[in-house]
Amino acid sequence: MATKRTHSPDPSPEELKLGYERRDANIKSLIQFGFWMAVVIAVTMVSMNFTLKYFDREMPLGPGPMPFATERQLPPSPRLQVYPHMELKDYCAAQHDQVTTYGWVDQRVGVVRIPIDRAMDALLARGLPSRPAGDVPAGAAAPVIPEAKVSGEEDVQGQCGYVVETPPNLGSDAPKD
Repeated sequence: MATKRTHSPDPSPEELKLGYERRDANIKSLIQFGFWMAVVIAVTMVSMNFTLKYFDREMPLGPGPMPFATERQLPPSPRLQVYPHMELKDYCAAQHDQVTTYGWVDQRVGVVRIPIDRAMDALLARGLPSRPAGDVPAGAAAPVIPEAKVSGEEDVQGQCGYVVETPPNLGSDAPKD
């Protein structure tokens, strides 16, 4: 396939005097391109303006955010626990206080709570209701209560039995000296 050359490979001395290449740039095409590009940009801007106004009219967002105007609303549950170890420790401390201290449950009615050890002692002193041994039906066998066992042979008290002290470098946001 042959190509027709319309220009010489080396610029002529007249072209060198002009300081630019006249034959490569088509000014008319560049001006047409620039004009149509400006038209496309203008049409796009106008259509986006109408589109945004339409969305604003059809789906209003309500008042804009204003600092300190209302309290911050928490998202619905379940929420991320930021410090789960500290929350478990606080929960276990509150539970421990509930079973080891005296306090009012309902002061208006006169209901109090007492430590669990004191409650067990009072219950043993008063005695539990029971039926006489002769009232057991003929075919009934004594209930078998299995011995409670904990894996690892440790006395683990539910979820709070696993709470350990926090290492010194965790649990505190204060800078170290």
